[in-house]
Amino acid sequence: MQVRDVMTTKVITVRPETPVTEIARLLVEHRISGVPVVDEENRVIGIVSEGDLLRRLEDTDDGRRRSWWLELLASPERRAEDYIRAHGATARDIMTEEVVVIDEEATLGEAARLLEEKHIKRLPVVREGKLVGLVSRADLLRALALAPPRAAKLDDRAIRERLMAELDRAGLGYQPYVNIVVSDGVVHLWGFVGSAKEAEALVLAARNVEGVVSVDSHLAVRPALGAV
Repeated sequence: MQVRDVMTTKVITVRPETPVTEIARLLVEHRISGVPVVDEENRVIGIVSEGDLLRRLEDTDDGRRRSWWLELLASPERRAEDYIRAHGATARDIMTEEVVVIDEEATLGEAARLLEEKHIKRLPVVREGKLVGLVSRADLLRALALAPPRAAKLDDRAIRERLMAELDRAGLGYQPYVNIVVSDGVVHLWGFVGSAKEAEALVLAARNVEGVVSVDSHLAVRPALGAV
């Protein structure tokens, strides 16, 4: 099984000029911990995480400062970088530029090794250098738990592709929190949707795809913003 068989294809991204306030809104609204920053050709040039945003709160104007020895050890370039990150107004100012990506043809084992070595939770997935998806630790664990002892059948990949096409045709394709894994003809739906009707529609669409043996839904309805 390859990364493209389990990756999430509906990825929320931002551009370098996206305001920090808009990025914060996206993270809260979509309940995600980070977003890839892409250029005009959809190539990943950075990542903005919750940590990058929280770093802006570290240096405030209420008199609090970093430890004196940290100030002493920091180079002028580092202090300049810290200031830009703390006060920058756009994704370009605060993003982490050293982005680890993985090709869609890579195996799940290769993805797992990267996640472990780099101590990260998710990987942007690229095709010829351009962003096509996102794979997380949770995606890999689900796929590995469901995968048969031997390599995944090509039929499973075809089923998944037909299902994704059906969802796009039905206007249900934009589900950034839903991940779809097909194993031995069984469609497994994971993640969050906006309503019970959306979950019902996704299950129905999966059942209507040729080759699907059964549908195993783990979908949950996410709470509305502002709900107590």
